[in-house]
Amino acid sequence: MVGSVETTGGPGGRRFDLVIVGAGFAGLYMLYRARQQGLDAVVIERGSEVGGTWYWNRYPGARCDIESVDYCYSFSPELVQEWDWTERYAAQPEILAYLQHVADRFDLRDDIVFERTLVRADWGEAERSWTLRLDDGSHLSCTHVVMATGNLSAVKPPSFDGLDDFAGEWFHTGMWPHHAVDWTDKTVAVIGTGSSGIQVITQVAPLARHLTVLQRTPNYSMPAHNRPLLAGELAEVRATFGERRRVCQLSDAGTPLPPPTRSAHEVTEDERRARYEEGWQRGGISALSGGYTDFFTEEQSNLWAQEFARDKIREIVTDPDVADRLSPRHHIGTKRTATDTGYFEMYNRANVDLVDVRDDPISHIEASGIRLESGRLVEVDVIVFAIGFDAMTGALADIDIRGTDGLTLETAWADGPRTYLGLQTAGFPNLFMITGPQSPGVLSNMVISIEQHVDFVADCLAYLREHDLDRIEASEEAQDGWVVHTRELAEGTLYLQARSWYLGANIPGKPRVFMPYVGGCGRYRTECETVVDNSYRGFVLGTPTDAEDHSDG
Repeated sequence: MVGSVETTGGPGGRRFDLVIVGAGFAGLYMLYRARQQGLDAVVIERGSEVGGTWYWNRYPGARCDIESVDYCYSFSPELVQEWDWTERYAAQPEILAYLQHVADRFDLRDDIVFERTLVRADWGEAERSWTLRLDDGSHLSCTHVVMATGNLSAVKPPSFDGLDDFAGEWFHTGMWPHHAVDWTDKTVAVIGTGSSGIQVITQVAPLARHLTVLQRTPNYSMPAHNRPLLAGELAEVRATFGERRRVCQLSDAGTPLPPPTRSAHEVTEDERRARYEEGWQRGGISALSGGYTDFFTEEQSNLWAQEFARDKIREIVTDPDVADRLSPRHHIGTKRTATDTGYFEMYNRANVDLVDVRDDPISHIEASGIRLESGRLVEVDVIVFAIGFDAMTGALADIDIRGTDGLTLETAWADGPRTYLGLQTAGFPNLFMITGPQSPGVLSNMVISIEQHVDFVADCLAYLREHDLDRIEASEEAQDGWVVHTRELAEGTLYLQARSWYLGANIPGKPRVFMPYVGGCGRYRTECETVVDNSYRGFVLGTPTDAEDHSDG
């Protein structure tokens, strides 16, 4: 399905003010803001429908780990009032339906080209424009590009030897088919116990004849305590939505949870465990991490919470050996913490087995199943790969992006991503990233961070037009300073002690650089507002005839 926007096969193609890549939360809102300004804008989307992450990740159990009343847009008061969320944590079908509703309600589809993939982007300094080539050979050009490609959209493909020989079906959680999968009387293997794997396991275990979970690294998972939302709850949220949203915007994680006020060292052991128990009963991704101010910065503080979490696993899982193998040893939160609806309970089922592939790695896949290095064959009808993504940079790396003097983004980021505010990279004028590396992004409520970035870009485009400017680029100096700042913040935490996808550790050959900004949504927002208040300090702004450097402004 292709939208009504036409591209051309010529070298330059049709000229737009703005091209947006991706039609998820970020791309739809960016198009809405561009429309408000009267810009000639188009969205390029590789899927056949809007939704982004929630279009592709439709595996069983796919659900958000941020409460639905906060994981939504705030730009339209009418939209807030009219959409009725049904659960505390919305499932994939409901979030996708919400985004489809947004596309229809604001008549956005006419400016979206579906089933097209951007494969190359070239900056032309003389023309002050980008030339974009799509996978069908067509071209278009534009003054500005906004990469709304998502932080978790480039799947890590399975690379096991022999996969082509497998006689059964296999699926990747990030590329789930649009048809129903029948698990009845099937033997199933799930490889991976990150968030996606945990969600799949809770749904497949009760349906399959037998489920084998192949785990390399055990994961912390907090109970979601998901439930239907009551009408009275929705009415209360709507009545105070503006205030609630402002609290989210100024918080660390983009949620309305009150911030901790004390160190874990300031209280007794009984007080700590009572605080952890309170969080466990409340549930959610920050059930334990929201307890104390030094949770992410002080070893012992995190260790106390770890011990509590491992005790909970031992309470739930009846087999002591299985409970021990399910008990993580890394610092909570330094890898993405999951939320679940009965995950650990699944291992009490007679039809569920756990295989530790750190002790007995996968050798290869053959026709009837998965062969381990010990020689054991795990015979299965279906394999589910819940092995994650090339996070934060993968979707951008999939595109051949060439800036000034032909500089490729691959070269510019050879030693890890380098950005200013996670919004731009020096050498790539008029190219913006939404929730790019070195912004809060994946450490936050993504919709809070997306709206803030889109608003920044939209306001910036308006500023350029008002001042007759046609070029904006992060300065090298400002970029260098921001990279150092974000690295120093991370070095003051426990994050660097884990081999996580935050560091790119799940992708062979990827530079080990901690990519998110750990300072929190509120602090980051203040940084951005200071930049704007100082006439876009740190950016180089240009007119059609000369350039004005605001890097020191």
